Amino acid sequence: MSDPHDELCPPNQEDDELTLPRASINKIIKELVPSIRVANESRELILNCCTEFIHLISSEANEVCNQRNKKTINAEHVLEALDRLGFKDYKQEAEAVLNDCKQVAAKRRRQSTRLENLGIPEEELLRQQQELFARAREEQAAAEQQQWYSVQTATLQNAELYQKQMSQDEDDSDEY
Repeated sequence: MSDPHDELCPPNQEDDELTLPRASINKIIKELVPSIRVANESRELILNCCTEFIHLISSEANEVCNQRNKKTINAEHVLEALDRLGFKDYKQEAEAVLNDCKQVAAKRRRQSTRLENLGIPEEELLRQQQELFARAREEQAAAEQQQWYSVQTATLQNAELYQKQMSQDEDDSDEY
């Protein structure tokens, strides 16, 4: 006689280690049925069912993707997979979630644009940038000119010192 636990919770196989996090499943269960205790065996069964459902949908979406000669599974492939597998009831809800995700993504893109958040027109920002570049070029030129003057001054001082030393050497040699 077989153990019902083995039927509900098949043993983990090395190649079948992809599952959902137990904490996520437990959180979902707690949110959906907060007043009911759920046995560990039942939690494991729910986890396995969720994992199998995802595997089934993703495999079918992969088939759709391959049939359309695409290399990336996109939302439309998943929606068609739901249709093909007879989960038409889930398709409307999945489309609603997809639309919500697109709206959230669009809102994030709009919020992440720093130019819009500054409240300064792009032309003004460009003018300010050009002004900063011009000032930086001027400062660089001034620094290079100062360095050139320093080198010239040092060279002149060295030349004067050399000439002074040479004239002293001549004076010293004249004394002999």
